[in-house]
Amino acid sequence: MTPIVGHEPAAAALLGAAASGSLHHAWLLAGAEGIGKASFAGAVALRLLAEAASPDGLPPGLGVAHDHPARALMLAGSHPDFRLLRRLPKDTDKPDEDLARSITIAQVRSLGAMFATAPALGSRRVVVVDAIDDLERGGANALLKNLEEPPAGTVFLLVSHAPGRLLPTIRSRCRLLRFEPLAADEVAQVIRRAQPDLHDDEVTTLSTASGGSPGRGLRYAGLDVAALDAALAAIAQDGDPGNARRSQLARTLGAKAAHPRYELFLERTTGFLAAEARRRSGAALAVALDAHAAARDLAGAALGLSLDAAATVFEMAGIVAGLHTGLHRDQPSPARR
Repeated sequence: MTPIVGHEPAAAALLGAAASGSLHHAWLLAGAEGIGKASFAGAVALRLLAEAASPDGLPPGLGVAHDHPARALMLAGSHPDFRLLRRLPKDTDKPDEDLARSITIAQVRSLGAMFATAPALGSRRVVVVDAIDDLERGGANALLKNLEEPPAGTVFLLVSHAPGRLLPTIRSRCRLLRFEPLAADEVAQVIRRAQPDLHDDEVTTLSTASGGSPGRGLRYAGLDVAALDAALAAIAQDGDPGNARRSQLARTLGAKAAHPRYELFLERTTGFLAAEARRRSGAALAVALDAHAAARDLAGAALGLSLDAAATVFEMAGIVAGLHTGLHRDQPSPARR
């Protein structure tokens, strides 16, 4: 378990509650996907379990010594007082490939065996759900029963990318911890740690494109996000009157082998249009908002309905080209600056 980058306010709030003896039994870790909430939950779980097994206490902070027994047990996945609920692989022989659509009620009910006895190595147990957004309805109701009548010494850390979609009864039983996007230099630190062989220029590009999400930045690695962004800016600048740029993108991204870049293109295009809308006003703003709505709908349909990739790229780039006629004189596209 590597040290956590950023999120100091969240760490201070949770550790302060633990130190005061008023640690709430359920915490909702809410924020955008990929900004480190699950890693934070793992670090907090280790800290709480190590504290519970250390009569003499631990030094201040979130860290735990590398030789602490709790760390070894957590890394081995064998700590008796810790459970992690997350989507399981569809094929146990291929754990890194397709995952189940949801966390099942059976997984939640499996906690019962741990709750039937006292904590094994200290006074605490920790359950991390990553992410609670993935719980099937029956699983959410089963978990709610545990939140309503929490087993003694148990702390629930519930990771959520969209807390507004959760059952109100679950939200009401949790203390909310909000997580903000990381600064670009913090994202770069995480990316360098995860992929130390990346060139500095790519790390900078990925950090800038990540929107404060190291997970997103790492997902972009090797996909030449800078080239896609440059293509979008060029199309927005002149409208691509001869369709040359749109056709080139369609050929490049339409191949089956290019599917990761195709998905990235859909994501970057909607983000590009959202950024355009933020810097416009008046009639130009209306044009950008309409373009963003159209791109968002097309991207959702493209992935949900498996639309033809080349045709989708051409149409999506056409939406970007439409910005050219609606540019506001006083607020030009960044491509013109």
